[in-house]
Amino acid sequence: MTHAKPTRIVLASNNPGKLREIDQLLAGAGMHVEPQRSFDIGEAEETGLSFVENAILKARHAAAGSGLPAIADDSGIEVDALDGAPGIYSARYAGPGADDAANIDRLLMDLRDVPEAERTARYQCVMVYLRHPVDPTPLVCVGTWEGRILREPRGSNGFGYDPLFYVPTHGCSAAELDPDTKNALSHRGQALRELVARLTAPRA
Repeated sequence: MTHAKPTRIVLASNNPGKLREIDQLLAGAGMHVEPQRSFDIGEAEETGLSFVENAILKARHAAAGSGLPAIADDSGIEVDALDGAPGIYSARYAGPGADDAANIDRLLMDLRDVPEAERTARYQCVMVYLRHPVDPTPLVCVGTWEGRILREPRGSNGFGYDPLFYVPTHGCSAAELDPDTKNALSHRGQALRELVARLTAPRA
């Protein structure tokens, strides 16, 4: 399957860090990414039951509102001792409108009696690209970052569950990594690099 390379893409997010990272990777290939707020597009309702479903819902919403191809991602953390929770509910684990601190507190509470060996977890990211709202063959790219849940937050970089996510390869939390190192390792960085490679590959 091949996709014609677009010149403008809407990002189904208003996160400035995410926009900057994606735009930098695509700019070298002559593509420019714009946030959905540039088109007065509100947040899509995430009614899917998987990362893939939610990412496609968000991309479809942004493509429909902008008339441009769209990129969207859905990501979260899966904890083995909690049967994969928080999963797709990572951003609202402590309830609707919960902030990072509340979500971290809820996760620590749920894992308070779980021993070190059973605190394995991973970040997951699914990133999709739609040429238009009814694209029947979306590009779907997945990134996975393995780690373990700490007993208390460490570090001040990053966001979400980064202060609790221990990175065995580097002996620290994700929030203790510098941004470049984190982007090289992270689930989102993996998925984004795969997407960029597929969008910029020569057409067959």
